[in-house]
Amino acid sequence: MFWDKKIKWVLKPTINHKPRQEPTKVVTRPKSFTPPSKPEPTKTFTPKSKPAPTTLPNYEKEFLRIFKTLCHRHRSWDIWKDFITMFACSLSNTSDKSHYDEREALYMRTIKKYPKQEQTMFPDLVAYTVMALDRDPEQDFLGKIYMDLNLSNTSRGQFFTPYDVCELIAKVSMGDDVIDIVEKNGYITIHDPCCGSGSTLIAGIQEVKSQLEKVKLNYQNHILVAAQEIDYTTALMCYIQLSLLGVAGYVKIENALTKPISRDDTSENYWFTPMYFFDIWITRRLLKGMSL
Repeated sequence: MFWDKKIKWVLKPTINHKPRQEPTKVVTRPKSFTPPSKPEPTKTFTPKSKPAPTTLPNYEKEFLRIFKTLCHRHRSWDIWKDFITMFACSLSNTSDKSHYDEREALYMRTIKKYPKQEQTMFPDLVAYTVMALDRDPEQDFLGKIYMDLNLSNTSRGQFFTPYDVCELIAKVSMGDDVIDIVEKNGYITIHDPCCGSGSTLIAGIQEVKSQLEKVKLNYQNHILVAAQEIDYTTALMCYIQLSLLGVAGYVKIENALTKPISRDDTSENYWFTPMYFFDIWITRRLLKGMSL
């Protein structure tokens, strides 16, 4: 075989062979170099817990609590009658000056039955009644408590109609001509000759109110309530609630069968709501020639 003399074979031993080492690189840190700061630990997000829902006060429960405290020394019926009497006198004397002296004297005779410590409890009963009707005007607050306390006079047929039933009666009896009557006369009259604590009237007021609001009319300027009741205490319960609802009207305490409401009546047995004395209703009475 022919061999090129210029080719030289160099055989390198493979035993104890060391790999070639790369030259070490020297990294020079620049003078302006700032080492990176350590990363801050990751914060875990914890959502804030929602505040617990606010529990609305139970005005009926608080009313009964105070009322039963007064019952330690007095009969429950006497306390109820005195409370309703004083409450009604206080409302009447804000506007009805023709009965002021008589009803102020009645108030003072009633409150003097109780020591000072107990006298301070009656304003609390008033406050809970006002707040209850302010929160929910579509109810017979006093009538419900009256029945819960078993104060009704069954011998005289006192069985108050549940408010749900009164709502149904109002929707059926009012009809769709409320707006037409108001546009014609300026107001609509709601009459109940056996009003009790006013449950049926309250439901009727709310039904008329809902219809008037559709045409943006203020119900206080366009509803007149005429009520009558033979029982003194329940009649004043109705009067109180009508007054707190801000409607114009009156309650006559008399037998509707023997002495119904008449244009010839004097105001002796009448209790007029404060709204009845507002200018708009005074003007209407003058124009209509109303005696009351």
